[in-house]
Amino acid sequence: MESQVATNVEILPIAGALGAELHGIDLTQPITDDIFKVIHDALVEHQVIFFRDQDIQPEHHLALAERFGEPHTHPAYPNPEGFPAIVKLISTPEKPTKIEKWHTDMTFMEKPPLGSILHAKEIPAHGGDTIWSNMELAYEALSDKWQSFLSGLSAVHDFQIGFKESLAEPGGRERLKQAILDNPPVEHPVIRKHPVSGRKCIFVNSLFTSHIVGMSELESKYVLEFVYEHVQNPDFNCRFRWQKNSIAFWDNRSTQHKPVNDYFPNYREMWRITILGDKPMG
Repeated sequence: MESQVATNVEILPIAGALGAELHGIDLTQPITDDIFKVIHDALVEHQVIFFRDQDIQPEHHLALAERFGEPHTHPAYPNPEGFPAIVKLISTPEKPTKIEKWHTDMTFMEKPPLGSILHAKEIPAHGGDTIWSNMELAYEALSDKWQSFLSGLSAVHDFQIGFKESLAEPGGRERLKQAILDNPPVEHPVIRKHPVSGRKCIFVNSLFTSHIVGMSELESKYVLEFVYEHVQNPDFNCRFRWQKNSIAFWDNRSTQHKPVNDYFPNYREMWRITILGDKPMG
């Protein structure tokens, strides 16, 4: 097959706030420098990008991730044999998914992920969409006073809060003992700058953020509840309907996302690679 060229790529936005489908790229083929630039620039501009009909193998999934950085090995999920960087996110009638909240992936890390690449392996006939929200737009929609106030704050993010259901399972705390030791609570700015675009983004989320530093419990609760409600505004959102072999690649530095768990008790299997990022800066 001839090398892929960027002139054959079509980028189709799916919503006004964020999100675009990329057509004309075959992810089973080597990613040339010009194709990488198209994907990279589309990710920064649109914040979450989608590919359809990509029957990729684990080695293709890994190759795409490695063009952007070092893959992360997640402590809480199973992996396909020989590919520890790929996690299997499986929901069954007996063991449905536990994630319900809006969140940014793994902000409990000192250097949270750059992004995640999610491949739909097996999906139900209907339901199970994912919604993303634009944290740059959410910041810009705040009043000047709120922008100034939040920009001076830091917040604590905690692995044990985000995985409290897993820790509460029989043997869960023992199974995740090393993960707890490896991921003590960390502080991040409430408002961070995107390292590529330079735009400011809201960087607290209801799954992993425990509290705002220097505030009473009640003050912190009220501020965070306001922010969490604000970021859910549909004006900041896009919604993606999954099909088998669809792929979503989102910028973890400037988005939050939420699964729509309306497909139970059906089976769903998604494979994800998360790419290590940088230390958030205010």
